[in-house]
Amino acid sequence: MSADSVDYVIADPVIASVAARAAITTPGVVRLEPGLRGLVTAWTRAARQRWKGLDPAPADGVRVRTTDGRVTIQIDLVTAAADQAAAVGRAVQRAVTRFVAEQTGLVVAEVTVSILDIEPAAR
Repeated sequence: MSADSVDYVIADPVIASVAARAAITTPGVVRLEPGLRGLVTAWTRAARQRWKGLDPAPADGVRVRTTDGRVTIQIDLVTAAADQAAAVGRAVQRAVTRFVAEQTGLVVAEVTVSILDIEPAAR
């Protein structure tokens, strides 16, 4: 079998973990917010991975859908009050698009960022 005929499949939870890392390291992002649906999904995934003896990769607040080799990513997060929310959202979109493409080789079709809260500055 030649190297040209090998297909690699990257599971959505792996893509979500890569996207989560890119998002959380973006300046102005305080944390990722999983929401109720995300909590249930994360709990189920973590339980399944622990049952298999694996350490679950953090991907709270990130949902991924792969269709025809193109990736759509949705991220729910909290920003800091000291930063402009729209600018942080755009920075997250750029960072996630770039990092996921670099780490996986996949085409990122869309990154949607929902800012669920703006955390006030610490006094």
